[in-house]
Amino acid sequence: MSSFQFRSNRFSTPEVVKNLIIINVLFLLASFALPRFGIRLDETLGLFFFKSKYFEGWQLFSHFFMHANWFHLFVNMFALWMFGSRLEQIWGPKRFLTFYFVTAAGAFLLHSLVQFIQLQQVMPNISAADYQEVYENGRQVLYQGKSYIDPNLKALNEILNVNVVGASGAVFGILAAFALYFPNTRLFLLFPPIPIKAKYFVLIYAAFELFQGVGHFEGDNVAHFAHLGGALFGFLMVKYWNKTNRNSLY
Repeated sequence: MSSFQFRSNRFSTPEVVKNLIIINVLFLLASFALPRFGIRLDETLGLFFFKSKYFEGWQLFSHFFMHANWFHLFVNMFALWMFGSRLEQIWGPKRFLTFYFVTAAGAFLLHSLVQFIQLQQVMPNISAADYQEVYENGRQVLYQGKSYIDPNLKALNEILNVNVVGASGAVFGILAAFALYFPNTRLFLLFPPIPIKAKYFVLIYAAFELFQGVGHFEGDNVAHFAHLGGALFGFLMVKYWNKTNRNSLY
């Protein structure tokens, strides 16, 4: 399958994709409604680094369904609907759901690995007392819109006290799989307003994410390596599933 065949059922929404979208919308609504009762879902269900005081085991799963705002949710859910619907039609609900969660897991695994490497780099420059200060109070510093002046303490605070939310890792896995199945399908971008083949779009997007992740630019709160992890696991899963059926890929 090297081209995208438009059929009458192309724009129908299969069950898994539809239910994932509904669940994500409900989680965002709950995250807006519950703070008035003293419940912050982003802090409870968002994924913290495993050495953070806020880390809980369920966050490994729950953070897939949390989003920062409506725009974040819309972008992810639109991509899930646009590209995931076709993949679910090809694979069926069970395989698609497996793919979704494995790529989401791959996203946080790569993100956590990068965080662990960053932690090893800054720890030699941080005293035990300063580490404890950031561990205990760093989250409150962020709530106040402030940060530590020392770059090592600032980096430590971002590792320990900034959580990850969103389905972007799984969505990037879906984009990678779509590009493998339909590499020559032309996608029309809003910015810039030009058509581009799916295979080139994914490669350019991945290169951009790598550049942003390595650059670690000031004010950038996007988990770029989580996106790359989802794309990488998506690529590997499709290759594994199709290793005995080479004619199905471009």
